[in-house]
Amino acid sequence: MNGTASGRGRDRDEEGRARSARPRDGLGRPLPYGAEGVPRQPEGVVRTPDETLREAQRLLDAGLPFHAHEVFEDAWKSGPESERDLWQGLAQLAVGLTHAARGNTAGGARLLRRGADRLASGPGSGKGAAAYGIDAGGLVAWARELADRAGGDRTGGAGGSAVVDAAIEAPTLRRDRV
Repeated sequence: MNGTASGRGRDRDEEGRARSARPRDGLGRPLPYGAEGVPRQPEGVVRTPDETLREAQRLLDAGLPFHAHEVFEDAWKSGPESERDLWQGLAQLAVGLTHAARGNTAGGARLLRRGADRLASGPGSGKGAAAYGIDAGGLVAWARELADRAGGDRTGGAGGSAVVDAAIEAPTLRRDRV
């Protein structure tokens, strides 16, 4: 990693792309250089859909939705185009939960709704979700309910604005894991 914390420039990888080398906490927030953070997910890992779902569920259950989002991001970047909406929708749910747990309840609610909408109507999401045992309907209901509770309803009316506990609110991705 090129660059330093001393102000000589941004952290960059060997190809010159910006990559933060700062440690991060369990919700992906940057910590000061030298602090002990949560190990990051390696980038660019190609997993089978089953491996992706297992790893993402493990991370969600551990209260690490930011890290689960990174696993879903790898899936959408390495998977077939026909499944892009599925993996992006799941990533949006994970990052929405991340934001809600960080205290950005309005942003979290927006991302949860966006992910729910993508899962509910994306071209490949229904077929892909069913093929992998993903409980798309349950996830859509979970995301919309949490969005309403955490960030208020879509009309701007009364609703919640409470920070959520990511581990307690972790969704169940598959129907067979109840």
